[in-house]
Amino acid sequence: MSAIRETLKSLRLPVIASPLFTISNPKLLIEQCKAGIVGSMPALNARPASQLSDWLAEITETLAAHNAAHPDEPAAPFAINQIVHKSNDRLMLDMEVCVKFKVPLYITSLGARQEINDMAHASGAHVFHDIISNPFARKAIEKGADGLIAVAAGAGGHAGTKSPFALVQEIREWFDGPLILSGSIATGRAILAAQVMGADCAYVGSAFIATHEARAEDAYKQAIVQGTSDDVVYSNFFTGVHGNYLAPSIRKAGYDPDHLPVSDASAMNFSGDMPKAWKDIWGSGQGIAAIKSIQSTAQLVAQLQREYDSARAQYLLRLQ
Repeated sequence: MSAIRETLKSLRLPVIASPLFTISNPKLLIEQCKAGIVGSMPALNARPASQLSDWLAEITETLAAHNAAHPDEPAAPFAINQIVHKSNDRLMLDMEVCVKFKVPLYITSLGARQEINDMAHASGAHVFHDIISNPFARKAIEKGADGLIAVAAGAGGHAGTKSPFALVQEIREWFDGPLILSGSIATGRAILAAQVMGADCAYVGSAFIATHEARAEDAYKQAIVQGTSDDVVYSNFFTGVHGNYLAPSIRKAGYDPDHLPVSDASAMNFSGDMPKAWKDIWGSGQGIAAIKSIQSTAQLVAQLQREYDSARAQYLLRLQ
């Protein structure tokens, strides 16, 4: 536990970039790591499955070369997201590839599985598990997760409904391990707030959609820049699991965002072609009003760093 805690403390900015389904790719992940935050991507973004090996080779070789050239400012470690729900028929194959390339961090979602954690640990990796409630958090730790990602209200994509204040407080009553907070975090001030509340790091996702490296169409990036929390709709219609999506994309796909039917968990499908939910229906967190322009990943992280440093200085001044 101490090793992963030290890794998080060594980050230039206390941020883990969340894995964006269909959007994250090696180029984005590499730039996130080079900027000093944990970069990530879903294994399922590699299509076909054989592409995952090529992507991991590119990532490990590029980051190794960067570290050799910049020993005083090495890249942060990277994480691979694994959907451990039973509908993911690629899971074990993808895990075998990840173990081969010695992936240092895993983010697991939609169910906690002991055997996946055991595979990760056997290769020297650590596992963070997404949770939306305190009971789910307990189950994740019982099944061997090293840390938790508290997905609070307002997070992009699949998200919970708990206030971050309530969720972090309940988890911290019994868990003193690595805790990452997710939900509407798109500024340096929000990153600091996550730490003050009791989290080790912030989980930032939607802001990276509006970067040059993100594999998202221009209209999606513009919708992020132009949108506010009023444009975000919470529904389980598209995947069977509740998530936050941009209303303009829902309308464009022919649905009424104010009157969406209710689905069930059996509708989930993470195999085969990319689900229409992520191709035509765009995920987004509620913090997008803070995103004012499309810029490079390096520029975005630098902006977050400036905001974080300023907010921290102002906070310390208030405490005097």
